[in-house]
This record gives sequence, structure tokens and C-alpha cells, in this order.
Amino acid sequence: MPNQTIFLSDIHLCESRPSITDAFVSFLNKVTNEVDALYILGDLFEYWIGDDSNQHENVIEALKKLTDRHIQVFLMHGNRDFLIGSAFEKKTGAVLLNDPILVEIFGKKILLCHGDTLCTDDIEYQSFRDKIRSESWKDEFLKKSLSERVSIANEFRKESELNKKKKSLEIMDVNLDEVNRTLIQFNYPDFLIHGHTHRPNQHSINLDGHQIQRIVLGDWYEQGSYLILNAHGIETHRV
Repeated sequence: MPNQTIFLSDIHLCESRPSITDAFVSFLNKVTNEVDALYILGDLFEYWIGDDSNQHENVIEALKKLTDRHIQVFLMHGNRDFLIGSAFEKKTGAVLLNDPILVEIFGKKILLCHGDTLCTDDIEYQSFRDKIRSESWKDEFLKKSLSERVSIANEFRKESELNKKKKSLEIMDVNLDEVNRTLIQFNYPDFLIHGHTHRPNQHSINLDGHQIQRIVLGDWYEQGSYLILNAHGIETHRV
């Protein structure tokens, strides 16, 4: 009888880090039938240039093996892989989720998001996010050749790394007022789970008399971590 749900985020799979890809595929292959759902909350890939590319076919195959075993895979766009589309869903059997989304698991209300929309102090990033998430920008980008798209993606990555060095850690973290506003909007869930900031931690929030746990998922740049939720509670594990 399935009785576990797994959450993970920010795996950032990339051809330049094959060991992380190998570790993630191995992780997927070891998921047991006790697990009924796997939630990937954004940035599965370091970049995704479109479903018509032949990127990460071994990862697609491993995800398909999971869904063929009737283990549900839910996927949320991150800031690096927001071009994952319906063809990817069809190839893997995964289901794309809205960001944010409220789910109920084991009687707990859980609000899921990638996390970048909570980082409202980073005004430059939010402006850039609005631009590249627009349908017109995405349509124009996907009309380009695969090689052009790779070049643009690599330029974005370089710019992102340079910008990070110029910004304070506080600016790139979540805005707590935005966190509270979101929690109120979704009627005080039991948990808020997100990634993006690469600052794994558990935060206890007392908001209007409600106790809420905000859990930040870790990234997989150097080591992998994930959450397991079951009827007894929630635990962090490392790969």
C-alpha cells in the first residue's frame, strides 16, 4: 500500500555535471512502490531549450519508468526550465503543476511553489522573469535554431552568476511579508514547501494564530537531498 510522498527541487541537471545526472537517475531507479507520488518543484534542469531538443534522454526514460509503475510524477517550472511543455509531459508521463498550488496529502494542507515568486526584493530578477515568461518571448525563442537557443541559455547562465555576485544574500532570499501574504491568500496551509534559494531549512511561522512550517528544499549542485512525507510526519534525507 503506497504511503509516502517525495518532494525535491533544484536538481539543476546539466551535461557538464554528469555525476549529478547519474546520481539522480540512480535515485529515480531506486524509488520503491511504497511511494505513490514524486513532486519536483522546479529547476530539474540547469536549462531547458524546448521539448524538441534531445536533452537528457536518460532522465526522461527514468521518469517514464516511474510513471509506468503507476508512481505519479508532478513537475513545476523553475526559473531555469520554464520551457518544459506538453511534449515532455507525454514522453515522461509527468504532470505539470501551476505555481503556486495547494494540495492535500495525508490530511495536511500543503502549499507548493518553486520559490522565486517569493523573492520580491530582487526587483531586477522579477522584471527579467516577467519578460521571459511572456508568451511572445517564448514563441520567439522557440522559433530559433537549437544551437542559437543553447547559446542564449549559456549567456543567461553567465549573466545570472555575475548578477548573484553583485547582490546581497538578503535580496536573493524570500521576502517574509510576501511569504505571509501568500500563506494568508491560501488560507493558512499546514506546510509551505519550496526551493529556489538553495538554503535548505525549516522555519516555524506563527501567523494570525496558525502554526505553519515553511520548508526550503536543498539544491543538488554538490549533494542531493529530498523530503519524505508520510502519515507520521516529514523527514529530510540525503542521497
